Amino acid sequence: MLEGLLLGLAAAITPFHLAMVVFGCVIGTIIGMLPGLGPMSIIAIMIPVAIGLGDPTGALILLSGVYYGAIFGGSTSSILLNAPGVAGTVATAFDGYPMAQKGQAGKALTIAAIASFAGGTIGAILLMIFAPALSSVALLFHSAEYFALMVVGLSAIAAFAGTGQVAKALMMTILGLIMGTVGEGALSNMPRFTFGIMELQSGFSFITLAMAMFALPEALFLVLNPARGAQSGSGGEIKDLRITKDEARQIAPVIGRQSVQGFFIGVLPGAGATIASFLGYAVERNIANGEEQAEFGKGSIKGLAAPETANNAACTGSFVPLLTLGIPGSGTTAILLGALIALNVTPGPRLMTDEPDVFWAVIISMYIGNLVLLVLNLPLIPYIAKLLTIPRAYLIPFILFFTLMSSYIGQNNATELLILVGFGVVATILRFADYPLAPLLIGFILGTMMEDNFARAMQLYRGFGFILERPMTLGLLILAVGLIFVPAYRARRARLRQAGVADGD
Repeated sequence: MLEGLLLGLAAAITPFHLAMVVFGCVIGTIIGMLPGLGPMSIIAIMIPVAIGLGDPTGALILLSGVYYGAIFGGSTSSILLNAPGVAGTVATAFDGYPMAQKGQAGKALTIAAIASFAGGTIGAILLMIFAPALSSVALLFHSAEYFALMVVGLSAIAAFAGTGQVAKALMMTILGLIMGTVGEGALSNMPRFTFGIMELQSGFSFITLAMAMFALPEALFLVLNPARGAQSGSGGEIKDLRITKDEARQIAPVIGRQSVQGFFIGVLPGAGATIASFLGYAVERNIANGEEQAEFGKGSIKGLAAPETANNAACTGSFVPLLTLGIPGSGTTAILLGALIALNVTPGPRLMTDEPDVFWAVIISMYIGNLVLLVLNLPLIPYIAKLLTIPRAYLIPFILFFTLMSSYIGQNNATELLILVGFGVVATILRFADYPLAPLLIGFILGTMMEDNFARAMQLYRGFGFILERPMTLGLLILAVGLIFVPAYRARRARLRQAGVADGD
């Protein structure tokens, strides 16, 4: 391994490869900041540029920099505009946006930058150490285990519900699962629940749904609640950019835990940054004490640091199955796989021995890239945060423009805009009725993957026997049951304790 690291270091620190790291990180960060675009579209666009370089190592370093740069910068629109255009940054908006509403936009961006840097760097270290061994572990996960993993993700919905809102969160999750069934099914290629609309044969677009659940209602809220809009758009100086020593001590263990957890979730093909960020947020909320739990969803620094650390660590972890097995774990890594094949680089178990310079140079470039991203982002935070000082009359059209544009670019048809507006109005009504919207999006994202893997497991094992035949599946399902009942038990015990105190008074 030491010989490989030295070989990778020698390849990565050449002027050309360093330039590719910086260029990829800059492009990725800019794209990540724009709601709705995401890394997939820009990587697809840049593949011809990468192939034209004529250097497989430089091309992969460039495309990788765009990927983790977009995840790094994706927190900006989530925190400032409540418009998470990338699935991996949805959970960032849960506490990042409330912090911005409290006038702590600079601090929120600082925490997000530090957490992203730590998650990406620790993920790169773990990638260097565990990549060969984890490639065999990833092969142990079949459709049955992925189905159980999705159930674990869905069972954590209590973490995204406010006090006394578990029933509402459950209803919204079920609604998300129902929406995930629109389009072609896992067992057949026949369209379902499309009402004869051709554009719905591939189902609802995630980008459209995310914009409708978060960004569009925010613009409508600014219109319907002028006091809130005036507060968020007041042209004052952005203050409070630094975090205190006490806040650093609070988020340090969160960053440590979620770097490891996020990385190992990212290693699993098909899991990725989205599930890592949701589970990271849920885990940190569930292990927090009562006072800290109450802060989640209202501007908790732990609630912001957890998903930002987890999604960047998972982004790095997703390179394990890509490079060592040739298995893409997400849509973005599938595009990267296509780029590798076009560059005559065959990912798989022999990549480390046949082309070690490519493998190790990419890993070393991740260290450099995360440092570049931190240096790029931290000095820009005061200027990025000034986005909130834009007057409300200009901010609302800005949000609406990016919302409509990102939705249209995703599917390239006007029907998507009608769906966006319809869901946006419904989401605004649900927000007025105090229904949590995050569980709906979680159910939609995880439900589709859960159905696909459940269908494959049922076909392979001809029934529900896979639950008992595969111990890992059974263990994950038991964990899911625990995630459902433990928070309910803790809430019931707290109510009984409060009742006892009231009786004593």
